[in-house]
Amino acid sequence: MATTVAAPARVFGSGIRRREDPRLLTGTARYTADFTLPGQLYAAILRSPHGHARIRKIGSSAAKAAPGVVAVFTGADTEGVLQSIPCAWLVPNSDLKVAPYPPLARDVVRYVGDAVAVVVAESAQQAYDAVELIDVDYQPLPATVDPEHAVKPGAPQLHGEAPNNIAFHWTVAGGDVDAAFKAAEVVVRDRIVQQRLIPTAMETRGALAHYVPATGELTLWNTTQNPHIVRFIMSLVTGIPEDRLRVIAPEVGGGFGSKIPQIQGDFITVFCSMKLGRPVKWIESRSENYQSTTHGRDHVQDVELAATKDGRILGLRCTVWAGMGAYLSTAAPGIPTILHGLMLSGPYKIGAVKEDVYGVYTNTTPVEAYRGAGRPEATFMLERIIDRLADEIGVDPVEVRRRNLIPPFDNGFDVITGLKYDSGNYKGALDKALAHAGYEQLRAEQAEARKKGRYLGIGVSMYVEICGLGPSQVAGAVGFQGGLWESAIVRFHPSGKAHVFIGSSPHGQGEETTFAQIVADELGVSVNDVKVVHGDTDITPMGWGTYGSRTTAVSGAALAIATRKIKEKARLLTSHLLEAAVEDIDYANGKFFVRGFPDRHKTIQDIALMANVAWNMPQGMEPGLEATTSYDPPNFVFPFGAHLAVVEVQPETGHIELKRYVAVDDCGPQINPMIVEGQVHGGVVQGIGQALWEQAVYDANGQLLTGSLADYAIPRADVLPDIEVLSTVTPSPHHPLGVKGIGEAGTIASTCTVYNAVIDALEPFKVQSIQMPLTPERVWRAIAERKGA
Repeated sequence: MATTVAAPARVFGSGIRRREDPRLLTGTARYTADFTLPGQLYAAILRSPHGHARIRKIGSSAAKAAPGVVAVFTGADTEGVLQSIPCAWLVPNSDLKVAPYPPLARDVVRYVGDAVAVVVAESAQQAYDAVELIDVDYQPLPATVDPEHAVKPGAPQLHGEAPNNIAFHWTVAGGDVDAAFKAAEVVVRDRIVQQRLIPTAMETRGALAHYVPATGELTLWNTTQNPHIVRFIMSLVTGIPEDRLRVIAPEVGGGFGSKIPQIQGDFITVFCSMKLGRPVKWIESRSENYQSTTHGRDHVQDVELAATKDGRILGLRCTVWAGMGAYLSTAAPGIPTILHGLMLSGPYKIGAVKEDVYGVYTNTTPVEAYRGAGRPEATFMLERIIDRLADEIGVDPVEVRRRNLIPPFDNGFDVITGLKYDSGNYKGALDKALAHAGYEQLRAEQAEARKKGRYLGIGVSMYVEICGLGPSQVAGAVGFQGGLWESAIVRFHPSGKAHVFIGSSPHGQGEETTFAQIVADELGVSVNDVKVVHGDTDITPMGWGTYGSRTTAVSGAALAIATRKIKEKARLLTSHLLEAAVEDIDYANGKFFVRGFPDRHKTIQDIALMANVAWNMPQGMEPGLEATTSYDPPNFVFPFGAHLAVVEVQPETGHIELKRYVAVDDCGPQINPMIVEGQVHGGVVQGIGQALWEQAVYDANGQLLTGSLADYAIPRADVLPDIEVLSTVTPSPHHPLGVKGIGEAGTIASTCTVYNAVIDALEPFKVQSIQMPLTPERVWRAIAERKGA
């Protein structure tokens, strides 16, 4: 049944309900796991139980003889058929060393979860049972799991191509850092560990491949954030021409970055279908997902800040060891470099910055984008060291921030790392957050509570985010192996209903609603008369993916421009039908009319009918009402914000209660404020998860100790306060709608906001640093150590 929404006075800016939700809430949405084809087989993958080991021998005879088993394949079977899995972000000037990444391990396994063999059977259970019968003779090898230790002499080596396990060394520098530190009156330092995280999307990864030998065509249903990139990379690895490869991303149950890359299971599933000529499905279990789908973060950061004694920041200097895992995933090298190092100025005037980033191979699951992807790590480093500066000089941390903020601007500001921010009013966001929270009153309450033995903490963080990833020329310059433009097609049918075809692939962000709102607002049609189509490479135009908060910022711009092309053609056709000059045709509220004579008009529905039947068209005008736009943005967009958290810490137990959370974010004009609020809620919660609960833990042998939801703690609603969401509006000057991204903003700000609040609560105990997550035990131990000092 079609989903309809009530029409507001103006569609753009209205918080109408998401059109996607009824099918999601009623269980009628179809995910990759829900599709079954005639003759379908099922794949189960045998994964390495060792963090590092040599494969001596694989015995598969018992598995091949098991009931229902059709085939068993190992890495040897893929020789000459599957190429190495490519890395798609080859950061220049970094001495990048990309080690071969086989879809099925051949001689050596390099992390727990590395794919070793695959069983294909008539049922999923038969495949799982047979996998247990495969006998692999492993020779265990020494493992290394810590990125800082992995580069030291004598550490176990993962790849001959990468001495000392260094995948790359990248530097960003601007200004004279040495002079800044020489002139400094105050220097503060910190060591920050950005612990490894597991994305934990509700839906695990999976694939359904259908290869037809007679035509050489492949259809792949895939849990992906970017079907067109999947088609491109799958063609490179399998040799199937792109014109014979169709990728469908049906409903996708969350991604958070983990569904950007192409992983081993995707290629293995396609390989099995190619070899057997039948459809093959593979769906991860949750434990398999935790072991083998990508992880995030994993930085060790040494940071130092140079400043004057009144809190003016002079320079920032950092060294980062970024764990990459056993192989370089699709976008992995760009995350701790381009998306991280270039954002070290944040919203502040900083005259000098230098950062060295070492990407390091370790015997762990490959790292990829995880919500925020580089930006949270940079923001945390900057916002944490500013609090350290405030503590050192005895000035309120909010005041230190105020003294260093970039003044408001609306058409470009150059920062020391080489970026040009589009627009910003950082003071406005900070002022709004403080006023809403009642900052001065909170400080008074904190002082009063301490007299009574209660320990309240107030944390503040600010951020600027680089998102809306593009333009393509910049992408090429920084080593991204593709474009970053997007395309949209708007097609009106004779009845006045419209189809929108986009190359990007939303999976929870709400663009089926917001994109319909764009068309409805531009042309006066009902939101219910606009259908947004995405996720199928055979019927949608080219798109470079949904990640980096870029779908609305880039694909939405393409849609707005295509819609305006429709409007211009409608104006021309109206002038012809009403026998009036084009310059005399005005538009308002879905009607094209002769200026001064509003009764002489045509609706967009009238125009759609006349354009499609083509009975009376102007000379030279083509029939139909359709427009296509490919949009390559002239710059990134830079949303920003200020967040504040209030916590209470029980020193006897280390328990932390998050009492309030205030988020003020600026993503420009909001197409749908309710969806914006939902994105902020989700992002904030994921960032809080890193601060307080989440951590992927490996032992010294590379065994994942947090391999299930019984061991890996994620946030629950019952331990969170209501998140108070506010906004300011600073349009992007170069975007057709002025909008900026919002999907990752909450995550970028919230981790350090909560962390700063906890450290603020512990100020009486002189605790300045605790490794995340801030578990009760770690907090209690930190207090105990200071008491014993």
